[in-house]
Amino acid sequence: MESTPAPPLLTPHKMGQFDLAHRVVLAPLTRQRSYGNVPQAHAAVYYAQRATKGGLLIAEATGVSDTAQGCKDAPGVWTEEQVDGWKPVVDAVHAKGALFFCQIWHAGRVSNYKLQPNGQAPISSTDKQVSPQMSADGRLEEFSPPRRLAKDEIPNVVNDFREAARNAIAAGFDGVEIHGAYSYLIEQFLKDSANDRTDEYGGSLKNRCRFALEVVGAVVEEVGGHRVGIRLSPFTDYMDCHDSDPQALALHLVKKLNDYGILYCHMIEPRMAHVDGRRQVPHRLLPFREAFNGTFIANGGYDREEGNKVIGEGYTDLVAYGRLFLANPDLPRRFELSAPLNDYDRMTFYTPDPVVGYTDYPFLD
Repeated sequence: MESTPAPPLLTPHKMGQFDLAHRVVLAPLTRQRSYGNVPQAHAAVYYAQRATKGGLLIAEATGVSDTAQGCKDAPGVWTEEQVDGWKPVVDAVHAKGALFFCQIWHAGRVSNYKLQPNGQAPISSTDKQVSPQMSADGRLEEFSPPRRLAKDEIPNVVNDFREAARNAIAAGFDGVEIHGAYSYLIEQFLKDSANDRTDEYGGSLKNRCRFALEVVGAVVEEVGGHRVGIRLSPFTDYMDCHDSDPQALALHLVKKLNDYGILYCHMIEPRMAHVDGRRQVPHRLLPFREAFNGTFIANGGYDREEGNKVIGEGYTDLVAYGRLFLANPDLPRRFELSAPLNDYDRMTFYTPDPVVGYTDYPFLD
């Protein structure tokens, strides 16, 4: 009797030197449980729960320096203590046969004095302050006025990304994902609503992409393009960071990324549309997928049905899942069996509890 073919999400994929057994990726998810910015033992439990043989996990946003922090108890990778904290977490993931990438991050102006060394102003492409924002759990977040980086300071920030990548590899990660999305520092340079500079880092597309590409170049030089991915969100309008022509921005940047030979591009879909009473993914990433030479990862509102559809049609190579994977540690298995999914609890996304809303979501078994 012929066996039923695996659904597209459960088929293998060759990502550079890495052999993936399936195409369900754990998206990077801020969890705010790294007390004092140092990864804790409970992180090893959390990530190992979501690790499968031949699966790809991307760690939560991890600060590249003491100025990079944008939220309390997010992990870092700029000190020896942090590197040592990550090692058992990485080992736990590798013990399950999974690949693990560290997302390296600088929040830029999405921060406040309390999170900055010596209570200083957050750094950014601009001195424009982010307006107060309502958080996912209903809190009003306020941000301090940023300080515009002087041109001669920018190489030091680029070097912070370089050193963070080196440290991530020293901690045992298989690679790094540069966080160029969701309104943080790199995107503050990319998007024209947040970049009002008049030097060679502002104005034209080429100039606004300069900082991002300098970071990519430094990280590739340090750890090799075969270990580097990038996350981009050209269509998002978040934290007062949006662009007047996101299509042109993303296409220009993606084509330039090919010059560096990086492993993958991880891109966020525009906000989901409502069609006939059902939320639908807009599917607007195809031009960037076609322009990029490496593995392409799509993210943003996907369920099992949409994920299988876009893999099967060749729209993307991999699909990253956030909230569904957060609440379903065995998500690839549930997708394989078309099993029901646990509901996620939005109110426990960012609580500091090491168990509740973190490692206590049930498995099928």
